[in-house]
Amino acid sequence: MGRGRLCPLQENAQENAQKDAQENAIHTTRRPRSRAGPAARLLAWCALVAATAAVAVLLLALGEGGLLVSGAGVLGLVVCAAGLWWFVSRRGPVRLFGALVAVAAPVGVLVFFARSGLWLIAVISTLCWAAAAACGRAALHRARPPRSQRPVRARRPERAVLIMNPRSGGGKVGRFDLVRRAERLGARVILLDPSDPVDVGELAREAVEDGADLLGVAGGDGTQALVAAVAAEHGLPFLVISAGTRNHFAMDLGLDRADPARCLDALTDGEEMRIDLGDVAGRPFVNTVSFGVYADIVQSPEYRDDKAGTALKLMPDLLAREGARRLDARVDGTLLAGQQALLVSNNPYASPDELSGGGRRTVLDSGELGVIGIRVENAARAAELAVRGSQAPGLTVTTARRVEVTAGGPQTPAEEARIPVAVDGEALWLRTPVVCSVRPGALRVLLPRDRPGVPPSASPADWRKLLALACGSAEPTASGESPDRPL
Repeated sequence: MGRGRLCPLQENAQENAQKDAQENAIHTTRRPRSRAGPAARLLAWCALVAATAAVAVLLLALGEGGLLVSGAGVLGLVVCAAGLWWFVSRRGPVRLFGALVAVAAPVGVLVFFARSGLWLIAVISTLCWAAAAACGRAALHRARPPRSQRPVRARRPERAVLIMNPRSGGGKVGRFDLVRRAERLGARVILLDPSDPVDVGELAREAVEDGADLLGVAGGDGTQALVAAVAAEHGLPFLVISAGTRNHFAMDLGLDRADPARCLDALTDGEEMRIDLGDVAGRPFVNTVSFGVYADIVQSPEYRDDKAGTALKLMPDLLAREGARRLDARVDGTLLAGQQALLVSNNPYASPDELSGGGRRTVLDSGELGVIGIRVENAARAAELAVRGSQAPGLTVTTARRVEVTAGGPQTPAEEARIPVAVDGEALWLRTPVVCSVRPGALRVLLPRDRPGVPPSASPADWRKLLALACGSAEPTASGESPDRPL
């Protein structure tokens, strides 16, 4: 029998096989080991030499006040941290005193260095430490393993449906003319009416029933998560348009946050990869779930209009008041008791800077949750945290696949029933125990091929890894370190 045209069933089978092969390529998650080159080892040696020089400067200057430089610096840091604690955890005169102490401590250290003639020693030692930190970060960045997966070229969607919130990001949808641009590229746009709240998840499901082959959102991270869950449920690609206020998810995907219209380029020239999706009590999240102090603050109606003022008003009761809510968390079987704040993220942040809004994730497919717990009960604990950083007992930074959160301490059955939770910035009350988990590779994301990428991580240098790297070890780097062309 001659070679003829395939019958429709054969064509469909062949097409499905090709599609499965492509998705398997996308879903590869094996993590290679790092391959440290000569440049990474040289930078590691430079970091170690600079750190040694910083210590040597202080030791050689002992007779001229080298010990005083170290002591004054540490004392200034301790006093400043104590002042900040009084400022955020107290009211009235004590808060004012704390603010004055927090400002006066570093100023006093600088004046002491200048008047005692120790400024030169302090400057040289500080510059050496700065050089050590910079070289260390660069060395670890170069020695990172290559990405476990690479994006693959994506087919152009034929029935893309994009949900847009015109109020998101202060009106970015209108300011960047996103509706017209998207429709010109063949997408169907569902424009939300701010005066008539709707279930965006239900809108997304209706779009899938109508034959959508791609879902996308121009809006905040909470809206992104709800629609992303529908896309993951139906195996459809998901497009993120950076039209929100802070765009944390878009930033960690390496998208252009300054010009959300560039995200639409993915509709015609895109590539696809799989990332993880977080789950908290059956609700999806793409960034973080916060418990404790922050979750209590965002429940306040005044928070949206005055974030700083609302936080300062509520924090004394949340931090220092007797009987304030505390949290217990079981992190993959390990108990964290009496936490004041707990942050669970979809993949770990490169550093604890996420507590101040400055952290970022350079990997979104590790299959793990990031966990940061804080327990700072007084000024002494705050000072210890400032000096010891992530080594302080009041700060826990770890990873897990499952986190179970309950209210800490003796509680009535009614109090145990629900606790405040902030899911991707949205204020909720959830029934305890609240279980957070991760769905590895659950979400297919469509990205424009031409995008800025994720900036290099600014996480602290790990001296143990640097020493191993300088000695020629091929130790793999942490999952929070970024690749050459992130995502």
